[in-house]
Amino acid sequence: MLGPVTTGRPRRARTHRRPRSRLIGVLVGLVALAVVVGVAVVVVPLLRPPGPRPLFQMPVACGETWQLSTYPGHDDFDVDLFPIEGEAWGRPVLASYGGTVTVAGINGTLGGRTPENPEGPRGRGGGYWVKIDHGGKWETQYLHLLEPPLVKEGQEVTQGQQIGRLGSTGNSGAPHLHYEQRRGWEKVEAHFDGTPSGITTDEREQTLRRTSNNCVS
Repeated sequence: MLGPVTTGRPRRARTHRRPRSRLIGVLVGLVALAVVVGVAVVVVPLLRPPGPRPLFQMPVACGETWQLSTYPGHDDFDVDLFPIEGEAWGRPVLASYGGTVTVAGINGTLGGRTPENPEGPRGRGGGYWVKIDHGGKWETQYLHLLEPPLVKEGQEVTQGQQIGRLGSTGNSGAPHLHYEQRRGWEKVEAHFDGTPSGITTDEREQTLRRTSNNCVS
């Protein structure tokens, strides 16, 4: 009887791939855990309720009386501020409350309205603008500034600090300050020195007067 026939080649030992499979499983698990932690870091703060309203002040100089107004199509709670006396162009725009600058740049396009050419072409959007985070999901926005803001992103500012000058950049018909207060993702009625501004709906034209208490000792 013939014995077993061989080819002359040694048999290969079987390889065990379980350790590699386990390693891949561990890596996939770690990646999934990192994704879950990352999502939690972003989402959990967003789900927290807003903090108490800061004691916002008008974004203009102490003791000055300004006109607060809105008009149909302006959007609810948007406030346009015009000085009652004196030249409007270049007036100081002040931080309503302390916080961190999150935006300082251009919204839309600038257009060509300047003190030397007040009837120049309009731009689009808010022109030069600033946004400040005051913590607790509260923020303020300042639009149509005359020139690049006097602050930069990431900068800490104090209440009453000048952040820019009044202008008419963007979609603006005359020098003024477009101002907003926001709580989380929602625009809300602006309060100044603890009192509601009175500018709410844009269903009708509104014109009020308020005196600024944005005073720094």
